Amino acid sequence: MSVRELVVLGTASQVPTRHRNHNGYLLRWDGEGILFDPGEGTQRQMLRAGVAAHDLNRLCVTHFHGDHSLGLAGVIQRINLDQVPHEVTAHYPRSGQRFFDRLRYATAYRETVRLSEAPVAADGILAVTPSYTLEARKLSHPVESYGYRLIEPDGRRMLPDRLAAHGIKGPDVGLLQREGRLGDVTLEDVSEVRRGQRFAFVMDTRLCEGVHALAEGCDLLVIESTFLDEDAELALDHGHLTAGQAASVARDAGVRHLVLTHFSQRYSAPDEFERQARAAGFEGELTVAHDLQRVPVPKRR
Repeated sequence: MSVRELVVLGTASQVPTRHRNHNGYLLRWDGEGILFDPGEGTQRQMLRAGVAAHDLNRLCVTHFHGDHSLGLAGVIQRINLDQVPHEVTAHYPRSGQRFFDRLRYATAYRETVRLSEAPVAADGILAVTPSYTLEARKLSHPVESYGYRLIEPDGRRMLPDRLAAHGIKGPDVGLLQREGRLGDVTLEDVSEVRRGQRFAFVMDTRLCEGVHALAEGCDLLVIESTFLDEDAELALDHGHLTAGQAASVARDAGVRHLVLTHFSQRYSAPDEFERQARAAGFEGELTVAHDLQRVPVPKRR
């Protein structure tokens, strides 16, 4: 049975707290695992969350500030220690190549796994698989940063009333799905488009075109909300979003489930993030993330 869920490994920005680890987010998508922004302590959080190195197929780093990337060294070495049998691909801003190299070879270890490097240099498609297309969009932060968007291909939903009207049933339904035609009846005659699911991961950024493009039509949007709205000027100066700004993006983009994360250590009341997000007019499902939480991707409409 396929699983599509977000496993939250850490939710703190810049400075971890007693209750929040540095960033780390695993997206389980069918048989693959995509690890986003492994900050310091991610390897231990994986253990606590029941995530194994064998679960990882891609590493996606938005930018090279420490709270989003210092965990790379440990994760990469663990992948090699456990001799993960499949290829693992790493995506990160090409401008930070020197940082990736230093983290990958921070200490001596035996390389046993093929780790492919596929750095990001511009907006566009990074990978196409049968299950999804992975895209990147540039964000607005003091260092170069990219957000990631995963799009499932559209499929088709069979319509029982139309199948019945054409007298198609049993094994013939599967035959029609595979062949696209059964006699004079086409697949389009008895089905409708089933829109593919969409997921986006948006970290450290000001409001910009890339944020809106990544969020558009998402079933699940994971987005930073480092500051509360009363600190909007501070957020702008440091290249971040407030809870209200993140929720406004989600509202305008038609997001179904919004996950707020990457919280400044200056705040101790997570309820205020939810209140400000609702005040901004977001009416969909809302999660103020906490460490080791699991958030399912919403079921298809």
